Amino acid sequence: MSDGRDAARAVDALRRGWPVRIDSPGGSLVVLAVERADDLRLSTFDAEGVADLLVSAERGAILKLANQRDAATPGQPVLIERVPWLDLPAAVALADPAHDLANPLKGPYRTRPVAAGEAASAALTLARVAGLLPAFFVRNAGEAAAQVSAAEIASYERQDHLAIVARARLPVAGAENSEIVAFRSPADAAEHVALLIGAPNGGPPLVRLHSECLTGDVLGSLKCDCGPQLHAAIDAISANGWGILLYLRQEGRGIGLINKLRAYGLQDQGYDTVESNLRLGFAVDARDFTIAAAMLRLLGQDSIRLLTNNPAKVAGLEAAGISVIERVPHKLPANPHNAHYLDVKRDRTGHLL
Repeated sequence: MSDGRDAARAVDALRRGWPVRIDSPGGSLVVLAVERADDLRLSTFDAEGVADLLVSAERGAILKLANQRDAATPGQPVLIERVPWLDLPAAVALADPAHDLANPLKGPYRTRPVAAGEAASAALTLARVAGLLPAFFVRNAGEAAAQVSAAEIASYERQDHLAIVARARLPVAGAENSEIVAFRSPADAAEHVALLIGAPNGGPPLVRLHSECLTGDVLGSLKCDCGPQLHAAIDAISANGWGILLYLRQEGRGIGLINKLRAYGLQDQGYDTVESNLRLGFAVDARDFTIAAAMLRLLGQDSIRLLTNNPAKVAGLEAAGISVIERVPHKLPANPHNAHYLDVKRDRTGHLL
């Protein structure tokens, strides 16, 4: 089984603006991230100016391409035919919704069939893992700085090789009797942690899955409820006497810090959190809760009480083999800055009261 090193190299190459080859049983693609391209890189990658553009189905729908046959299947990548006027600035405007208001009349675009569908889907996944916009110049052949299979990208995202690498006592505000445990996979630089609070008492632990939020957890952002939820979870687990806080490195519901800040910019234009993610070309929620399940198993826990208002977390853990015997509500009061955000979580993403 692959250890993920090829996928890690591919992530690094994408971030540096280098071409990556993605192989699948249905065919191969060589891709160059639109966001990281410049005139020299693009001309080296595509001297003839014929490389088509690959975007996600979500971005395709925003661009009004879903009425074309080759872009009509929900969830499937969309391939846009390259034409002479579709140069690098036009491609950036196509990929980045920050330019939507300045360029309201994009197109017209014509879609083409995606021949290597599995490789194309894997490319979009790799972009999200790399924290980039899901948009590529694509060719069927050519030189590449890294090569990876679609299967390895899927395995890399699941972090199949997660392992405990360090642990230590860590008294924290609200829970002095705590131990921190760090996890990582052999190739991935992202490190997830668990805070074990109290002492096992023979019953299932009270568990909170908390996705990293730099703006809320560290800077005290009032746009979300992440910081208060984090501290309230520690207090609740401590009061329970035994439990685990899983701190998952899945910033911005899995789209990364930079893309989350891009979503904030779109919210300033009047879009809600759901609409912002879709305009960026991502799913509403791209988090993978199988990582949390793997962490729990490594900690010897397969039956838990889950502190959450999000049914998707319950479903994700149970699908990964963790028994959630009870959902414990976790609600905090709104403030003037996040009241609409909380309404959207309730009305559009199924969060419970």
